Amino acid sequence: MAKQPSYDVVVVGAGMVGAACALYAARSGLDVALVDRGPVAGGTTGAGEGNLLVSDKAPGPELLLALHSCRLWAELAEEFGTAFEYEPKGGVVVATGPAELAALDDFAAAQQAAGVRAISVGADELRALEPDLAPGLAGGVLYPEDAQVMPALAAAHLVRVSGARLLTGTTVTGVLRTSGGVVRGVRTDRGELHAPAVVNAAGTWGGEVAALAGVSLPVLPRRGFVLVTEPLPPRRVRHKVYAADYVADVASDSAALQTSPVVESTAAGPVLIGASRERVGFDRSVSLPAVRALAAGAVRLFPFLAEVRAMRTYVGFRPYLPDHLPAIGPDPRVPGLYHACGHEGAGIGLATGTGQSIARLLAGERPELDLAPFRPDRFLEEERA
Repeated sequence: MAKQPSYDVVVVGAGMVGAACALYAARSGLDVALVDRGPVAGGTTGAGEGNLLVSDKAPGPELLLALHSCRLWAELAEEFGTAFEYEPKGGVVVATGPAELAALDDFAAAQQAAGVRAISVGADELRALEPDLAPGLAGGVLYPEDAQVMPALAAAHLVRVSGARLLTGTTVTGVLRTSGGVVRGVRTDRGELHAPAVVNAAGTWGGEVAALAGVSLPVLPRRGFVLVTEPLPPRRVRHKVYAADYVADVASDSAALQTSPVVESTAAGPVLIGASRERVGFDRSVSLPAVRALAAGAVRLFPFLAEVRAMRTYVGFRPYLPDHLPAIGPDPRVPGLYHACGHEGAGIGLATGTGQSIARLLAGERPELDLAPFRPDRFLEEERA
């Protein structure tokens, strides 16, 4: 019988989070296999805008992870140059009226106390930042730390430089365990891969991978659409620009359709328009109400877009957990199983901090951040209730 391949760790999921886990684990000296049933960035990552944001996060553990991750992204960008279209463009959040602006300023003040660079912008200053913005807006906040990458390109590059053994088109069908319940690898439709550690970085399918190991992780898909315009002159929209109600939509638990305008240019010229959220399972059908709401919201922010053609729309599924925090770290129910999933719409930005934290745990080192708020088993009490 042929000997089964053996590694230090098997990472399940070749999206951005899995790619970052593979990169940092390899840099810790570990022998890594990266497995995905589809291609690299074939799931949520490939359907994302590539946002690296601190602007939409309230003070707390996710914001700390975002700040740390943004620093790591800047280090990778310095190391790899323009390999994944890193743009430290900054973000501008705008308010339509005085009450909304007052709430936005309060939110920004709390973020500043937590270490975020947030600069209040008066109504007369908005047009200097974004000349094409609609007139009559009350003001906003500039976030210089917000940035963007081309997500599929970034994930592919991190996988390539990691040196991990990449197995795409390979479906994990089981998590192998010893008689004592300890992880010893995974079973796939192409054979077994042996390792004393398995990282569940399967994104929206993280709950399914957890179930293969006999544990529950309540990951649900949250559908979103993005409109892509015809190519425009570079940096026609200079920052990532979005309305203040976007933050409330991100934090909402509603399953119903929610839209708030988010507009940004890409390095190639087309403008990306989001954002919508709804829980409809894995239904990939196009929702005309969602797409129309996205277009209308974008035109309210940037009236010139009314004359610009939308070339296509695409759909993706954010991996949603009930408390809006990802699951990061070891699962005490299955020794050797680690989770790095459930980042909802922030997985691109949070991938680096997540990957580095997982790698340090695998190497027996202390992560830079306190991972207690991200414990994968934190939902057990709700299940028992």
